[in-house]
Amino acid sequence: MAQTVEHRRVAVRVSGRVQGVGFRYAAMDAAQALDVTGWVRNTHDGTVELVAEGPESRLQELIAWCWRGPAGARVNTVATRWLPSTGEFVGFRITY
Repeated sequence: MAQTVEHRRVAVRVSGRVQGVGFRYAAMDAAQALDVTGWVRNTHDGTVELVAEGPESRLQELIAWCWRGPAGARVNTVATRWLPSTGEFVGFRITY
């Protein structure tokens, strides 16, 4: 019998120099490469927020990527909040 992989949801807020450096586009590429769903956006307080769903191991990889970010980014903190998956997303996109 095949084992099923539990899908989870994580809400992430990344602070530092993360706006104006292509963070959202690079995060979308990273999320798509990991085959997780959700969205990413800039916030008014200068942070980047993302919500992603998928297997926990892939979400952990995305969180690890957030600590690095794209070239030009300087990440100070990555705050995460784990939530139950809702299955509401199709693909991963930039939102506003």
